[in-house]
Amino acid sequence: MQAKIVTLPGDGIGPEVVAEALRVLNRVAERYGHNFTFDEQMMGGCAIDAVGNPLPDDTLAAAEQADAVLLGAVGGPKWSDPTAPVRPEQGLLKLRKHFDLFANLRPVKVYPELAQHAPLRPDLLEGVDILFVRELTSGAYFGERHEQGDGSNAWDTMFYTVDEVDRVARVAFEAARKRSGRLASIDKANVLASMRLWRRTVNDVARDYPDVQVEHVLVDACAMYLMRNPAQFDVLLAENMFGDILSDEASVLAGSLGMLPSASLGSGTFGVYEPIHGSAPDIAGKGIANPIATIMSAAMLLRYSLNLEAEANAVEAAVEAAIASGARTADIVEKGGSPVSTSAFTDLVLDGLK
Repeated sequence: MQAKIVTLPGDGIGPEVVAEALRVLNRVAERYGHNFTFDEQMMGGCAIDAVGNPLPDDTLAAAEQADAVLLGAVGGPKWSDPTAPVRPEQGLLKLRKHFDLFANLRPVKVYPELAQHAPLRPDLLEGVDILFVRELTSGAYFGERHEQGDGSNAWDTMFYTVDEVDRVARVAFEAARKRSGRLASIDKANVLASMRLWRRTVNDVARDYPDVQVEHVLVDACAMYLMRNPAQFDVLLAENMFGDILSDEASVLAGSLGMLPSASLGSGTFGVYEPIHGSAPDIAGKGIANPIATIMSAAMLLRYSLNLEAEANAVEAAVEAAIASGARTADIVEKGGSPVSTSAFTDLVLDGLK
């Protein structure tokens, strides 16, 4: 297979972890006889500094010609003023909206070897394997917003249409059908009109999936259940802001934000793949960042955009083998243990792909 992948290393540790994921993708190409070409472009704070735009036109044009995008991380203290007219996260939102990437998949899997890093008792983490399906291009993040010039009031509108809910719900139902057949839809239907529309639409879609067991869970209750009994969930469907918050909360189940990948998908095969962690500028350049989330994002790229299931499985198995061998980066090292560097962990993954 031939594939063109645009890389957006971004800011902070982004370039470091993307470089490790590219090492893995190159090994996959070598082992399985593929030809992957990579086109590095700017996005985020680095792009603001260079051209004053967090998503330059050249970057967008390159992505339009690619099969997939692999993103590192954007932002940092230098660009953290929320009142600034140009901010790194604007580039990310524009990228998602431009390609209509309405479904964000965020798997949260607990590795038994790392259970001691989570704040929950190990027995509560047994069997935890959750897939968040987050709506990504609507809701309060994209609704009408306004702030009075005198600063006396402001509002953000959580807006959804039936079609927007229907299409992301179908992604979640299809995923549930391939997993355990269980889906929990998260809303706040007891308060918000937009969430009553959400619940009605999910129920309508459910009629097409009689083999999937559906439950509705209020978002505040879900936040509690994720800490008290996370193994009860399999596929979690949530609107944009709720999915963002809950999946970040659930990251503690895996022991570190550095463990969790994501895929942002639309109606076709094109997707944007990125770790859910931030740019971590405090450790940038030190060679200690955890590359697992970005490597696993590359595995999702192989699966969802290139339809290379065997290759994706091989990468995931190699990561699991590296963890099982006892290799730990600084964020997941046991007390008194010796962490391995970013590149040293990837070396072990590459060994697993020989």
